Amino acid sequence: MTRTVTALFREDFYLSTCEASVAAILEDGGIELDQTCFYAMSGGQPGDTGFFEREDGSRIPIVDTRQGATKHVIIHVPADGHARPTIGEKVVLHIDWPRRYRLMRMHTACHLLSVVCPFPITGAAVGEEESRVDFDMSETIDKDEVTTALMKLVEANHPVYVQWITDEELAANPGIVKSKNVRPPIGMGRVSLVCIGENSAIDSQPCGGTHVSETQEVGAIHISKIEKKGKENRRFRIRFGSAEDRDAP
Repeated sequence: MTRTVTALFREDFYLSTCEASVAAILEDGGIELDQTCFYAMSGGQPGDTGFFEREDGSRIPIVDTRQGATKHVIIHVPADGHARPTIGEKVVLHIDWPRRYRLMRMHTACHLLSVVCPFPITGAAVGEEESRVDFDMSETIDKDEVTTALMKLVEANHPVYVQWITDEELAANPGIVKSKNVRPPIGMGRVSLVCIGENSAIDSQPCGGTHVSETQEVGAIHISKIEKKGKENRRFRIRFGSAEDRDAP
């Protein structure tokens, strides 16, 4: 039997809590729900953590959220040693919001970096403290110049929003995909485009992750290091805080 979850996070990145019913309990303890605001690990962004609140007030800590066999299946991984809910039980979901918000800010910063460095992306990983983006490039570039360009985009406070196109529209316009090795989030019949700037003036690219609504929310960021990972591959590491924070003893 195939169960399809309503992924509320795809429509509202700021939704941190919701009610849901338990749809299935897997052999390994994984929990499937009829709907969820928990983001499932994908595209370099970690899955959400948090807890489920039961009717008696007890909590089930959730240590990870991942996709099942398809993008229509989302599995919530509970911490070991806690009681399992029952099928049909109503629970209230609570995301670890401070963690999620940092990931949203970081993920948006990665998109801004791809604007400053318009090269094919060969890999990426979004983290709470540091993220990395790998580019197919051989050019030498100064990390402070990149930081200055990033902060200019952040401080301009461009709007960040999502537009939806069909899988067929994406297939007909492959040039909008910046990632060289990672497939865009297809398979649901529609694809989310993360757009930055009025009328996508700054950027537009397929992405299923979560992002802030204005670039100013990213806050202070800087490129802490640019690593050479091959003749034509450069790894950029993004960290929160200013370059001055980076250089402080």
